[in-house]
Amino acid sequence: MPDMLIMRHGEAGPGYPDHARRLTSRGEREVEKMARWLAERVAAGELPMPTLYASPYARAQQTAQALCDGLGTPLETLDFITPEDSPSAVSDWLLEQPEGTPIMLVSHMPLVGDLAGLLVEGSPAQGIGFPTAAIAEFEAEVWAAGCAQLKRFTQPSQL
Repeated sequence: MPDMLIMRHGEAGPGYPDHARRLTSRGEREVEKMARWLAERVAAGELPMPTLYASPYARAQQTAQALCDGLGTPLETLDFITPEDSPSAVSDWLLEQPEGTPIMLVSHMPLVGDLAGLLVEGSPAQGIGFPTAAIAEFEAEVWAAGCAQLKRFTQPSQL
C-alpha cells in the first residue's frame, strides 16, 4: 500500500499570470480518467482513501477537485507546493504528518519531479519526468531524503 501519491495537474492552457492557468479540455479528460482509476482502486480496497492536498494554482485546484468529486473526500490547499517551491520544505512537512492515512499531493513540475528525486534518490537533481496527470506512488518508513521507494507510476495513456 502506498504511503504517499504525487500527481501532476492535467494539461493546462498557456496564459499569464501562471497561477490562473486552467485545464484544457484534454487536461480535464486526463484528470477524469485518473480520478475514475483511483476511485476504482479505493472501492476495491487496493488503495486506502488518501488525504488530498493541492497547490493553490487554478490548474492544480481543478485537478484535485475532480479527484475529490470522484473519491468523495475533502480538499486541502497547501501554499508551499507551487511549481518553484522547495522540495526539502515539502519533505520537512511530510515528516510532521501523522502516520496512517496516505497523503496525495497535486502539484506541478518541476516540484513534483524534484520532490520524487529527493525522496527516492536523496537529490532533487535526480528527479523524474511527470507527464500531465501522472501519479507516482511511494512507500517510506520515514519521509527523509533518499528513504522512499517508488512503487508505481501511472499516466493517463496507460489506462
